[in-house]
Amino acid sequence: MNGIEADVGVFGGSGFYTLADDAETVEVETPWGPPSAPVAITRIGAARVAFLPRHGTDHRLPPHRVNYRANVDAMRRLGVRALIAPFAAGSLRPEIRPGEFVVCDQLVDRTWGRASTFHDEFTDGPVHVPFAEPYDPRLRRILLDAAAETGVAARDGGTVVVVNGPRFSTRAESRWHREAGWDVVNMTQAPEAPLAMEAGLPFAGIALVTDYDAGLDEDPAVEPVSQEAVFAVFEANVHKVRALLNAAIPRLAGTDVSGM
Repeated sequence: MNGIEADVGVFGGSGFYTLADDAETVEVETPWGPPSAPVAITRIGAARVAFLPRHGTDHRLPPHRVNYRANVDAMRRLGVRALIAPFAAGSLRPEIRPGEFVVCDQLVDRTWGRASTFHDEFTDGPVHVPFAEPYDPRLRRILLDAAAETGVAARDGGTVVVVNGPRFSTRAESRWHREAGWDVVNMTQAPEAPLAMEAGLPFAGIALVTDYDAGLDEDPAVEPVSQEAVFAVFEANVHKVRALLNAAIPRLAGTDVSGM
């Protein structure tokens, strides 16, 4: 596609498959194959928004089978200048409760077997991108300000550990993640975040906490996560995701986030 077709890109996660009813869908071709679904283009305020459900519109794609390269490259080809990625997450800490949001600032990648770079060959010389700050601080601040404006409970900062899935963690794994100092667990932020960095797209991940992962050692009454619980909590709180995006995205219209 030619020219800028959208200002802001949004990836939809578990239970979040559409952004607006009046969207126009477009097919985007990439060298990496098709993205998870046609991209839906809509407006929020003055901003043109490209929305793509990472698991497909019918959630047919498990996290290890998502074509992350095609998804991120589709956003790049549509000309987005910022990429926002809401995602479901399990809490590793009792103080981070289901229904709350975490605007993450760090990431630990424990996935394997996923295509996590656009550079399968160094055709024009080595390409090693810096990744010390996986989430764009300016975009994070916009999201936190929007959360405060809308009354959405959002924590400023936190580390997400990304596991391969589609199974959930054992109690031992969950305890290890917590003792390592990590805050939430998810299955899709890697390789989304590093690919966005390679593509030059400012990227922010918003964790909607749906559960306490494998439970809490200090509270045996807390049950380990189930698929049903994750979808139920996400469905009950997806309106907060929409409210946060509706407040944040107009702030990005016409803005070069990387140059703010």
